[in-house]
Amino acid sequence: MRFMKPVTSPALTSADLAAVEAAPLTYPKAHTVDQVDDYFGTKVSDPYRWMEDVDSPDVKVWIDEENKLTRSVLDSVPGRDHMNARLMDLVNFERYTAPFRRGTRYFYSHNTGLQNQNVVYWQEGLTGEPSVLLDPNTMSADGTIAISGLSISDDGRLAAYSIADAGSDWVKWHVREVATGQDLPDVIEWSKFSSASWLKDGSGFFYEGYDAPASDALKATNYFHKIFFHKLGTPQSEDKLIFDRPDDKEMNVGAAVTDDGRYLLLYQTKGSSPNNELAVKDLAHPDAPIVHISTVADALYSPIDNDGTRFWIQTTLNAPNGRVVEVDLAHPEREHWKTIIPESANNLDSVSMIDDTLVANYLADAQSMVELHTREGVLSERLTLPGIGTAAGFAGKRTDTETFYQFTNFTTPATVYRLDMKTRRSTLYRQPKLKFDPAQYETEQVFYTSKDGTRVPMFLSHKRGLKLDGANPTLLYGYGGFNISLRPEFSSSNLLWMEMGGLYAQPSLRGGGEYGEAWHQAGTKLTKQNVFDDFIAAAEWLIASSYTSPAKLAISGGSNGGLLVAACEIQRPDLFGAVLPSVGVMDMLRFDKFTIGWAWKSDYGAPSENEEEFNAIYRYSPLHNLKPGVAYPPTLITTADHDDRVFPAHSFKFAAAMQSMQSGSNPVLIRIETRAGHGAGTPLSKRVELAIDQFSFLLKELGRSRT
Repeated sequence: MRFMKPVTSPALTSADLAAVEAAPLTYPKAHTVDQVDDYFGTKVSDPYRWMEDVDSPDVKVWIDEENKLTRSVLDSVPGRDHMNARLMDLVNFERYTAPFRRGTRYFYSHNTGLQNQNVVYWQEGLTGEPSVLLDPNTMSADGTIAISGLSISDDGRLAAYSIADAGSDWVKWHVREVATGQDLPDVIEWSKFSSASWLKDGSGFFYEGYDAPASDALKATNYFHKIFFHKLGTPQSEDKLIFDRPDDKEMNVGAAVTDDGRYLLLYQTKGSSPNNELAVKDLAHPDAPIVHISTVADALYSPIDNDGTRFWIQTTLNAPNGRVVEVDLAHPEREHWKTIIPESANNLDSVSMIDDTLVANYLADAQSMVELHTREGVLSERLTLPGIGTAAGFAGKRTDTETFYQFTNFTTPATVYRLDMKTRRSTLYRQPKLKFDPAQYETEQVFYTSKDGTRVPMFLSHKRGLKLDGANPTLLYGYGGFNISLRPEFSSSNLLWMEMGGLYAQPSLRGGGEYGEAWHQAGTKLTKQNVFDDFIAAAEWLIASSYTSPAKLAISGGSNGGLLVAACEIQRPDLFGAVLPSVGVMDMLRFDKFTIGWAWKSDYGAPSENEEEFNAIYRYSPLHNLKPGVAYPPTLITTADHDDRVFPAHSFKFAAAMQSMQSGSNPVLIRIETRAGHGAGTPLSKRVELAIDQFSFLLKELGRSRT
């Protein structure tokens, strides 16, 4: 790995940290209302219900006052300018995604270093001259318009792309001619949670969307997802409804055309569950009945490829860690299915078919392990990866003889490799030039025991020579939900933390997908407390193992991870020195009332519909478990005013309630970003600003003496 001479960064020394002492804070006044709801006989007050009207004058005044208070605290922390300069230096390196081929053209994304958004390029062949296809940095002055989706026609001639404004989940689709860079007149609105999939001849594409919302698009619930077909050159009003589920308003749907162009795959998922129904429509015979692979969402069914009517499908049916089966559309009944790659002890994360070879990407103790199998399932070899880390990509078609993948870990930015499927050799394709020396850092994986005896893995990354004296500032990051796996991957802000002498810790909590569906289910609904127990046990292990101490331990998480760290600080306020909940789900009794929140019932449960699930949720819901007179850890809550995934009122209500109940001098601050959403597509400038604010808060709080 090539690197340039590093710039010296400030260490998190006790002397520097102790110089920043707490000052009494006067919080903005948040009035209360007499709102009481009845859940199965339990009366629950909601005094900050008025904050759900996020565009009201009262809420806007409160936001402005809270942001003013937060800025007065964070802007006064010494060392901010130095941290900002160093972080800008660390993020200023070229970044590439793995290329993919359509026709004779290759497509990829590139960032020169400090661009707010990645730029999409195309070139003829691997050695052709790159041309800009899409540059979202030119679409807005502040970099808040992002490319959300991209689909290239089979011949590489046309690009369907969607743009998201200010981080919204709502996207607008356009079509661009690749060679000329000109947009066609076609525009599609009110699309959300959608891809685009072209017909083989490029005459049009399938996409997903909703009817236009009748009320506030930021707040309104989203029901009755639909699949449409757009024919090029026609207005959206003429788009044909292809498939929907009027019998179930909570069913999400998706469509994908097979590589041979013959079939349309119809996915149907309930909420946020990874399980799905699967059907296949023969595009060559539109009047033919749809073939159902699975009529119930009892497992994952993910088609990999097909050769005529013969389909290879990745599934968790009777295999929580995943397997590959062969299904013939002529006999789609389960009794005719043939296992090609059986379930193993490792979680089968993804599978692709390249050069008639099944490329199986596993998670083995939360790190990548890649195997190559014949199309009949015979293991031919295991790829040698550069080390502990994450390999992703391996896209392509069954007839391709090459594929590309990225490798990354906590100290290695994404590096692109080309895999020759004939020789099975990986060669370096694109490698970033680094402004730090990765040899100065090390990553290890440890295992600890959770409250109920479950063995949980955790990655630790830090400078070499770390002293186990209990005095290391530590950032413990977690998620634990929705079958999402936290993997080793590079972050410039985390590297800055380590460069300043901090320890970064990342456990693989239950609720995630690191060990398959059983691991996921062990952290959902009535067992959600397992996730918090796993995280608390990670903190206790770090302290008992002399890596850190409660006063030096910060916890961080976003979205479902924001719920995680908020619940843990309420359950164990003695255990943490600072808490960073970001865009968190804080009001667990009303999460299903806004935008796509109802879809999370598959993980959380239904608080208004199921008494047992309500009782479980009510015991940990952050908003409802705050108690007056408790000295909660210093807390910096972050959210965005355009978050239409986790409605920002979650964070507003939690901040107001916590500020009113906090005992002692530990600050409770909220930072509310404007023209930003849940996180996807956030411009680089805003990501850097957020990281510096969070590190300023940690710099201030982890060094403060407490009595």
